[in-house]
Amino acid sequence: MPLDSVPATVSADALAAKRRAADGQCHVDVGFWGGVIPGNTPELEPLARAGVAGFKCFLADSGAPDFPPVDAGQLTAALRVVAGLGRPLLVHAESARAAAPARAYAGRGYAGYLASHPRGLETLAVAEVIEAARSTGGHAHIVHLSSSDALPMIASAQREGVRLTAETCPHYLTLTAEEIGDGETACKCSPPVREAANRELLWAGLREQVLGLVVSDHSPCTVPMKAPDTGDFGLAWGGISSLQLSLPLTWTQARRRGIGLAQVAAWMSAAPARLAGLTAKGRIAAGYDADFCVLAEEESFVVDPGQLHHRHPATTPYAGRRLHGVVQLTLLRGQAIDPGRPRGKLLRRMQ
Repeated sequence: MPLDSVPATVSADALAAKRRAADGQCHVDVGFWGGVIPGNTPELEPLARAGVAGFKCFLADSGAPDFPPVDAGQLTAALRVVAGLGRPLLVHAESARAAAPARAYAGRGYAGYLASHPRGLETLAVAEVIEAARSTGGHAHIVHLSSSDALPMIASAQREGVRLTAETCPHYLTLTAEEIGDGETACKCSPPVREAANRELLWAGLREQVLGLVVSDHSPCTVPMKAPDTGDFGLAWGGISSLQLSLPLTWTQARRRGIGLAQVAAWMSAAPARLAGLTAKGRIAAGYDADFCVLAEEESFVVDPGQLHHRHPATTPYAGRRLHGVVQLTLLRGQAIDPGRPRGKLLRRMQ
């Protein structure tokens, strides 16, 4: 992703710096997304030529001073440009305009934090994205949707031929507001985890193909950034480290609902590969890279932070949770991954 690392990927020079830093460090193949911020429209074409998979922007404060949000006019202008570049624009869809009158929340209560991020913030932002995509013909993609209230609008736009796709995440499909205790800041993310009834409607959105992807939205931070000493949701970083657990989290919930592993693979592999333009990824077919994980789908394990490979594993909200689906082996382009020998490629999107 283009932010939360220095420099933000909002220019071709910044992308080159990221690629230099990542070269030889990756255990899997990695692609890069460019960023859209106010004033960097001239950089979008050079970023596309340099091979970014697409672009991402925020409609509300990203929490990163070097990655400010765009307004509705800037969103429309960016979509018009990226449409011509054949790339999607990923949008963090919360409305800064609607959030502006609200006082920033401070305190240990999860209910208070949830109330400070009402569903309407997503609903209004999604409406802006739909109309921008409709008027420009650009492909807009709603990232990490948490509010089921937006699903009817998204479905309607898709039926009308608007180039709009949307995703949700394992934490929204697993956690519920009712189970998050006061001070449990490991569960803080933005948009927030909502109620159990909302979770079931997100699952329905996946079944009905309104939502097409399940992605990690991996958002790591140091332990102090989660404010564990105070448990203050206003001070804590808003993000969840999900990458290593994304598959078992999603599979655990899917199997309870009678959803098969092939469908989970479609949501988590095939659809993301299409979105990112990775033409050799996401399918078991001739000519595609042989990227696999060997999954013992009926085996279970209890999440132990000490066994996580995230840089700051203690911040997980899943400690002690029993999950199904044990990854026994991972293959990259047909060869088992060796933790001691990174051989991931840095990918470029060329179309």
